[in-house]
Amino acid sequence: MIGLESAVAERNFRLLYIVRSSLCWTIMFQLESVKWSFLVLLGISIFICSIIYLKARTSYAPTALSPLTCRPFLDNCQALPNTSSYTRWQRMECLDITYFDGPLICYRMQADLHFIMEPLSTEEANYPLAFIITIHKELEMFVRLLRAIYAPQNIYCIHVDVKAPEKFKTSVRRLADCFPNVFLASVGERVTYGGFSRLKADINCMEDLLKSPIKWKKVINLCGQDFPIKSNLELIRYMQEAEWRDINMTPGIKQPEYIQYRTQMQHIEVNGDYVASKGIRKDPPPHNLQIYFGTAYYSLTRAFVEYVLNSSMAQDLLEWSRDTYSPDEHYWVTLNHVKEAPGSNINGGWEGDIRAIKWKDQEGTVHHGCNGRYVRDICIYGTEDIPWIIEKNSMFANKFEITDSLEALDCLENWHRHKVLQQAVVPIQSSWHLAIEVNVSSAITMG
Repeated sequence: MIGLESAVAERNFRLLYIVRSSLCWTIMFQLESVKWSFLVLLGISIFICSIIYLKARTSYAPTALSPLTCRPFLDNCQALPNTSSYTRWQRMECLDITYFDGPLICYRMQADLHFIMEPLSTEEANYPLAFIITIHKELEMFVRLLRAIYAPQNIYCIHVDVKAPEKFKTSVRRLADCFPNVFLASVGERVTYGGFSRLKADINCMEDLLKSPIKWKKVINLCGQDFPIKSNLELIRYMQEAEWRDINMTPGIKQPEYIQYRTQMQHIEVNGDYVASKGIRKDPPPHNLQIYFGTAYYSLTRAFVEYVLNSSMAQDLLEWSRDTYSPDEHYWVTLNHVKEAPGSNINGGWEGDIRAIKWKDQEGTVHHGCNGRYVRDICIYGTEDIPWIIEKNSMFANKFEITDSLEALDCLENWHRHKVLQQAVVPIQSSWHLAIEVNVSSAITMG
């Protein structure tokens, strides 16, 4: 009887075990099914989100211009060093000025045209500069110049010649509208080479710059045929050296006798084309000022600019200069020799390495000739002039023209950008590169 009860109990236990096991497996199977269903749904959701993200990225993210428009990088540009004999430089920049003819999406344009959109160091962020750029032609040259000197902490006043083509003006305005710190001068001038209008263009921009909320430290003026040699960081450090800290840079000397006709005789601008002498002698300069002669290009302190716009002496000299020849070559340097002027350099001469220029009459002394061609006795640079420019290490080089200097400009531009990025202390974005070093086999494939 006891054996029978034991057998029944064992059978019942086994049945209970089987039922419990079946129930557990059923529950586990259901849970597993739920888990896999959840994972499947999660996977589908991720897939759908990925598709949406990729479509949005394709539609709105910055993309490079088509590499099909790129010119091949010059083999005879020795400015960019190769790390080995198995590499060469591949262009990433494919500037096409017809880009400005269609719809312009600013953040895409900034990436497509390789603008650097953040300060590259704290040192630069803490020392904003102002730039005055006077232009009248060659949109591509202007774009290259602007992106080479552009930094978001700086400010840029662009003066476009009133007589420039309307399409050129529109393109420059559209470009400027894409940057909060780039603007066109509120008052434009019909600029004449050698005329008062050229000086007035700078004055107009200075008035606008002082109204800006950006507290720039110094202002530099440029023309559309300039290109930088120093990086923004190097410009700041150069202008903060002991010789130039809080001092204006206006290279020049007392007016030589052979050039005194410029300020002793009255002149007039003719139809915005040229300046002619009226054959009438002028009155002496106001306030018994000693007239100096020098470069039209400068680096000026903010306090000096305020003095220029508000001082009665500066205003009187400006009015007196209205009928002189090329007044921008005497106005700045004369005021910079006035003791009361902020940052004045009363004992200054030709110091201040603002421009690397090959003058024709300096051939054989300062330089060994122009490898491009001379225009008004100034060299329009060729590619073989680039080593001299780099060695000169001035603030800027002058002159370049797209029609004559394209290969030389390509070389200097890529050398300059390479140097700028090497000096940066922030992560480098891929769109900032104008050229990258690649293996020769890769370059052949990409080409």
